[in-house]
Amino acid sequence: MPQSILITGCSSGIGYDAAHTLHKQGWQVFATCRQQVDCDRLRTEGLNSLVLDYADEASIKQALAQVLDQTGGTLDALYNNGAFAQPGLVQDYPRDALRAIFEVNLFGYFDLINQVLPVMFKQGHGRIINCSSVLGLGALRARGAYNSTKFAMEGLTDTLRLELRKTPIHICLIEPGPITTDIRTKAQPHFEKWIDWEKSQGRLFYEKQLIPRLYATNTTPDFGELPASAVTKKLIHALTSNRPKPRYYVTVPTYMVGIMKRLLSTRALDRVLGRM
Repeated sequence: MPQSILITGCSSGIGYDAAHTLHKQGWQVFATCRQQVDCDRLRTEGLNSLVLDYADEASIKQALAQVLDQTGGTLDALYNNGAFAQPGLVQDYPRDALRAIFEVNLFGYFDLINQVLPVMFKQGHGRIINCSSVLGLGALRARGAYNSTKFAMEGLTDTLRLELRKTPIHICLIEPGPITTDIRTKAQPHFEKWIDWEKSQGRLFYEKQLIPRLYATNTTPDFGELPASAVTKKLIHALTSNRPKPRYYVTVPTYMVGIMKRLLSTRALDRVLGRM
């Protein structure tokens, strides 16, 4: 029997590349998306796709039940990848904006993990890989909501790894830097919904920096930007290595931030990251 993996956030970008690559390598891939229309598209491309919306507890439970029904009650691996960004200055986040992004980028991850773990305990093995970010290592202006979900996710993932270190279940983090995806375009509706930038004390920052970058149509690649396949390469190592790494950095900026956090004081790191 082929090994099975449930991957979230497969409509585009990192999840899309991972689902197609592993499918071609013979994995039994369950590629989930938040919207049915995206699942329908993936099915025409040969993938087994079903709806899973992190913000909907019933959706998570139903998706996992469908997966287990098709595998006979087993699941070899889970790759938590789906997430969204909420641009804006911290001072301008309404409470509901933070609640919405935490539901998806954090609470949904661990709701799904906690439902998968009994399956992996019973079968005696499993791998759980969470997709974090360079923004789970260092903070950048106007990314506070996304930063905070990734910081929190890293903390919970590290704790889970400690708690399961004497079990045959491996817990890994993948930490991409700039990757060629449409996360910026998908962040626009969230910005428009929650951020009243015209009334903000930081209006000039929005006008001069954030909005031109967020809505740019002809952008040059970010420093160190790589295709989604670079993330999939690290994912495959995490899935197949006899001794997977706790953390996988992807892109030069991620390595740079990781090194700077170890070598620089907080004030010095603030000076560097504050220019970005």
